[in-house]
Amino acid sequence: MGADTAPSAARPASRPSDARILVDNLDRNALGPVRTLGRTAQLAATTIAAAVSDTVRGRLAFRETVIQAWFLISVTAVPAFLMAIPFGVIVTIQVGSIVAQIGAESLLGAASGLAVIQQAAPLAAGLLLGGAGASAIAADLGARTIRDEVDALRTMGIDPVHRLVAPRLIAAVVVAPLLNLFIVVVGILAAFYVAVLGQDVTPGSYWLSFGSFATVRDLGFSMVKAALFGSIIAIVGCQHGLEAKGGARGVADAVNATVVVSTVAIIVLNFALTQAYTVFFPMRMG
Repeated sequence: MGADTAPSAARPASRPSDARILVDNLDRNALGPVRTLGRTAQLAATTIAAAVSDTVRGRLAFRETVIQAWFLISVTAVPAFLMAIPFGVIVTIQVGSIVAQIGAESLLGAASGLAVIQQAAPLAAGLLLGGAGASAIAADLGARTIRDEVDALRTMGIDPVHRLVAPRLIAAVVVAPLLNLFIVVVGILAAFYVAVLGQDVTPGSYWLSFGSFATVRDLGFSMVKAALFGSIIAIVGCQHGLEAKGGARGVADAVNATVVVSTVAIIVLNFALTQAYTVFFPMRMG
């Protein structure tokens, strides 16, 4: 037979068309994050319902919740202290240089105090929990998923949401406001000493202006923001951990995605909450 009748097996495999490649890239890069957001929202709703029902019926994995809460405190307490001092100092120095030019040094307490309470403290608490806590949650659940421990729980009739996710959500929601309050106290004290020792502000005028503008509502708003940030990092960490696949590389990818997504989500939510609070609760003298 002639060379023109070569076996079909020798022909090169057909490559996917450009249109198919475009559709695959669009599905992976554009629609993939949307589907992930949908799964995250579904997990959040399921976990909140599970946490409430388990708490009411006394079936909450209390020991697991305490262990996770203590772990989050242990990995964020010292970094929170080290972050709170620079936050208070930097805000005081920057604001102090401005108010000194207009002769309003007495308002330094209000400016630095409100900045720490409303912005610095909840953001620092959320970022610390997102960087240290959420990454650890994703790594822990990711390793369990890779080792088929999560599938083993399902086989035994144990819902991983009730056993693993709900305790971590409750722990994060409890720890985040406490961490926020700790940063508020340390940050305001650091701002006070910098204002008195470095900006020539009298202690009385500092606390008088702070008390005139800062209210309990501001502190409550800060605590609510921290609790919301804590719930976000817990859900995002659990969702990426439970969906990890591909061995150690998959766990590493889950941890990386958790840190990035939780950080972006915290910043976006903080902007939205701050705008809403400013509109409905404008600043006024106490």
